Amino acid sequence: MSLDIDATRLSLLLNDLRLPAIKQIWSSFAERSDTEGWPAARLLMALAEHEIAERDRRRVERHLRDAKLLPGKTLENFDFDAVPMVSRAHVSALCAGDGWLRNGTNLILLGPSGGGKSHLSSAIGLSLLEKGWKVFFARTTDLVQRLQVARRELALESAINRLDRFDLVILDDFAYVSKDQAETSVLFELISARYEHRSLCITANQPFGEWDKVFPDRAMTVAAVDRLVHHSTIFELNVESYRRRTALQRKQQGPGRPASRATPKNVGVPPIQEDQHGIDLTE
Repeated sequence: MSLDIDATRLSLLLNDLRLPAIKQIWSSFAERSDTEGWPAARLLMALAEHEIAERDRRRVERHLRDAKLLPGKTLENFDFDAVPMVSRAHVSALCAGDGWLRNGTNLILLGPSGGGKSHLSSAIGLSLLEKGWKVFFARTTDLVQRLQVARRELALESAINRLDRFDLVILDDFAYVSKDQAETSVLFELISARYEHRSLCITANQPFGEWDKVFPDRAMTVAAVDRLVHHSTIFELNVESYRRRTALQRKQQGPGRPASRATPKNVGVPPIQEDQHGIDLTE
């Protein structure tokens, strides 16, 4: 009976100390300690390490839910052979995050549709997240619409500040924003707010010289590009679209012929997902 009372009291104490992982595992660890004759210090160390590991796991899960990254897009399944102009070593260095994210440096991925920009940006985001950085991935058009709603509700500053908790905001398909004064002005405000403060990752199908299709006047285009490239790393993924290559491969195989099981040497990355949701900026 006294053992039951002690166990109950210990559970209450662990609740008060906010040690849920130890609360769940302490009895089995204690039993193993008694059986194997662990010193008290070893038992304490094992319990503390378990609690830290569980906290890290829960943190990553929580940040992953918030990040809205593209599912299944990792550096392991990104085909670097298909984009020889992008160095695997350079990408690995970026995934450490320490230098450029602390300094608010940007990452810009340019190239035609289907070249792997979205996959690579999301994979870099996932790698950074696993190292403790906070990341948010959004279609640029989706995020702009949410910022417009915030502006109409006189809460734009608050919405942009809410994004400030993310070390990296990934704006996918940047050049697809329509040339509309209301849309581009909130986008420009976001760029200005994060300039030299928080990092942005931009993926765009068009080179900088064609960004006047995004912003309504040349002055705003120049100002936006200037802020983005001032402190930035730029990758140009000038490769043929994965979707075009696979379509040509199917055509060459002919109707009714099974696809080869072998992976072509220069295959790109799978098509990006189309059902991502943005963060709620209006709460």
